[in-house]
Amino acid sequence: MATITTDQSLAAKDLYARQVASLSLLPQDSNSPKAASSAAVKAQFITPRDPVIETTNGGRLPAVPLHEAEKLNRLRDEVEHQGEDGGRKRSTAVAAEQEMDDGASMDDQTSGQSTKADAPLRSAIPPTKTHPLFPQLPLYGPPTLLRELQSFGFQLSSAFLSLAFLGTIVLGSVFTSIPLLIRHVYLLLTFRDPNARRPFYEEEKRRAKARKESARAWKQRRRRSTSLSKEEDEEYTGPDEEFVPTEGGKDPLICDVGYYARRVGLDVEEISVHTEDGFIIALWHIYNPKEYTRTSSSHRGRDEPIVFPKAYLNNDNAKPSQQYPPGKRKYPILLVHGLLQSAGAYCTNDDDSLAFYLAKSGYDVWLGNNRHGFRPRHQMLTYNDPRMWNWNIRQMGVMDLPALISRVLSETGFPKLGLVCHSQGTTETLVALAKEQRPDLGNKISVFCALAPAVYAGPLIGKMYFKFMRVISPGMFRLIFGIHAFIPFMMTMHRWLPGRLYGAMGYRVFSFLFNWSDDRWDQGLRDRMFQFAPVYVSAESMRWWLGRECFAAQKCILATREEGKQEEEEDEDGDEAMEEYFDQGQSHQTETPCHSTESRGGRGMNAWYDQQVPPFALWVAGNDELVDGRRLLRRFERGREPHVRVVHQKIIEEYEHLDVIWAIDMIEKVGKEVKQVIWQTTSPETREMCRVPEGCDGLEVRDGSTQR
Repeated sequence: MATITTDQSLAAKDLYARQVASLSLLPQDSNSPKAASSAAVKAQFITPRDPVIETTNGGRLPAVPLHEAEKLNRLRDEVEHQGEDGGRKRSTAVAAEQEMDDGASMDDQTSGQSTKADAPLRSAIPPTKTHPLFPQLPLYGPPTLLRELQSFGFQLSSAFLSLAFLGTIVLGSVFTSIPLLIRHVYLLLTFRDPNARRPFYEEEKRRAKARKESARAWKQRRRRSTSLSKEEDEEYTGPDEEFVPTEGGKDPLICDVGYYARRVGLDVEEISVHTEDGFIIALWHIYNPKEYTRTSSSHRGRDEPIVFPKAYLNNDNAKPSQQYPPGKRKYPILLVHGLLQSAGAYCTNDDDSLAFYLAKSGYDVWLGNNRHGFRPRHQMLTYNDPRMWNWNIRQMGVMDLPALISRVLSETGFPKLGLVCHSQGTTETLVALAKEQRPDLGNKISVFCALAPAVYAGPLIGKMYFKFMRVISPGMFRLIFGIHAFIPFMMTMHRWLPGRLYGAMGYRVFSFLFNWSDDRWDQGLRDRMFQFAPVYVSAESMRWWLGRECFAAQKCILATREEGKQEEEEDEDGDEAMEEYFDQGQSHQTETPCHSTESRGGRGMNAWYDQQVPPFALWVAGNDELVDGRRLLRRFERGREPHVRVVHQKIIEEYEHLDVIWAIDMIEKVGKEVKQVIWQTTSPETREMCRVPEGCDGLEVRDGSTQR
């Protein structure tokens, strides 16, 4: 019996050692201290579907298949508790190996394990069913010779094939621009202004003139400041002026949010935030240098991959909130950007930028960037490691967003914040808040403001080049676009090309891809807008958006195509019932068929969200071909989300996808309403601590009931 027990113990240890080797940072067949310190120790389940690997030195490795994480924990548990029963119980490690290799889980009743995210390590296992929209990511182990060769092969093939794909897109944008160029030249030759047709032509001319005058005034001030004392210079600049620009002159077109903030009398500090799977992302804090001093990193303390620590509201370190007197603190707002963009997209229109407008109105504005951005960083992985790029929209929502929200709340000391997202930012938020993902995040958000919400696909998804990416197999997708960054040559062009040329080319390419125009933008600032895009994104993430399995195929971020068709059929039946209802002269009734309590309860059976979801406010672009915002509004109106409280909704008929952040009249049609909605959904207790944002005096707290 002792011999059998010893053999079983050795077998369990051998299995555990092999599993550790397959999930560690480096190969474990050497005796190097670096390999030992980066060995896999256990799988920590951030959510039931999101395991991360913790290493000996406390590091985090991301994105391993669920059954591999479960296997590591089971074998570790087996080894650690091998001798606890005195040899009376048979080891289950060898028997479980085959079952776990097939991706199956042991029966919960016999294993005593739980699918709860906060379950103890020995009890944490993934659910037995994978959501069809979020298939498991591939497993890339430590860098062996074979894996290095495979990785290099993908990099080599994608370098040529993705560049050919990009070249095709660029050529397409050039050819489709030829008619526009001919028309432009024709109007010039006939002594007409080609821009006279633009809807904000006069306003654009006024703003261009104001920018020139401002540049001249800046030059004069710079010359004057070299000969005058500080006191004399203040007589010209105005010592009591609240926002004094510290940069000016001709726009150099650079990728620097801080520079454009200083042009309008603000400034920016950058904070590095660690996600729970080890990535390091950039958080930008916009502040008024006249009333706030940058907080040094030494006073902030060490950032760790832990979100919402118990003491984050009682942090005694220097925080932005402590620099404001009682009752004059600023309520925090976090802004998150869209696909292929950075948070700099909110800072391109001078004072009419959404971020600067909210900051000057009296909010504490923070700009959140998703993983990689302009500078891919991870606490353990390097650029060429495929594990560095093995993530998609789920990881952005479940890992990046909580890390950003946690850090903002830790810095400001508030229990909640206002969240404003555009496009992909709305997607990751709506994914994260889903009851199968990380619904408790809703308890940290006072209101979710969604600009051009990307939930349902628009007609643009049927374009030829998008269809090509959808019909090819996952293997072919990886062969063309690789397993690392998605078309990294775009970032090379960003570094090499002059700002004006890059801005013009960026606009033409993205206009060709996404069918939008600059008609409602300030054309004089258009080149600046494209200095903050594109950024590094993973090929795996783009495959989620455009590949054959997920969004492009299902036409929705949280429902399959079959569920979508069923939803449409129910809507059609409901519309017919409504027509019949009113045809019979029943309009005096207080309840209509599609909004009755019974109907709402039935349709809510397949709701995405539970009672933890925050209030929603939505601004939909009526002329948006990329996503279908109207369908999302219809989902809420038809009672499919009984827990979602829509406190504001608006369809701006003439707006396209980017107009909600870049249109000349965006402040009037979006910005002011965002400012007011955030204040109206702030709790009375929090209001007492904060200054009232400009233009929000007298606004009462909303109770969360639907208002349109």
